This record gives sequence, structure tokens and C-alpha cells, in this order.
Amino acid sequence: MDKNTVLLKKAYYAFNTRNIDNALATMHPDVKWPNGQDGGFVNGHDEIRSYWTRQWGMIDPDVEPVQIAADANGNVVADVRQVIRDLHENVISDEIIQHVYSIENGLIKNMHIQHKAI
Repeated sequence: MDKNTVLLKKAYYAFNTRNIDNALATMHPDVKWPNGQDGGFVNGHDEIRSYWTRQWGMIDPDVEPVQIAADANGNVVADVRQVIRDLHENVISDEIIQHVYSIENGLIKNMHIQHKAI
């Protein structure tokens, strides 16, 4: 398993177990992160911490990578099964999406979400 795959698996595990500190440890201090709820992006560890804390108070997302590979542009693309539940464990959505990462000096520098082409 290459170092980028190990990094992303660590980040996904930390996110899914709600360990914000471990998740943020995989990210560059100036990381740019998508705000999947409201649109746009949040920047840096403090904004991500606030965004995730608010998000987890409203929904219960789980993201599991099913495939991770580099693309032709030097990004790392994770095909991810994203299951979002409400706080009563009812499934709101269950889909495969793509998370596209830029990794710099062994840390996630930015990520954006795109729908997987079929």
C-alpha cells in the first residue's frame, strides 16, 4: 500500500470514528476542505473542526473508500461509498462519490467532491 493510500485510510478511519484530532493530523494546516452541506469550502483546521462538529450534530455520515488511485494530474482519487443517516439512524442517502485530493509533503492540502462518472 503506498503512502498516500495509508494517509487517506487513516483520515477516513478518524472521520468515521469522530476523532477530529487524528483526522486533522492528516491535513496541512492551510487545508481547503469542501463544505458538503452549505456549499463552498472551509479553510484550515479550526474551520474544519467547527464544520464537522456542527455537521455531526445534524447527520451521521460514514465514508468508506472502495478504491484509491492516482490520476493523470497527480491527484489522488478515492471512490467512496457515502452513507448519510439522520440522528435516528434512518438512511438519507447511500451513494458512490469521488473525493479528489491534493497531497503536499505527506499531508492533505485540499479535497473536492465530484460525482463518479458511470
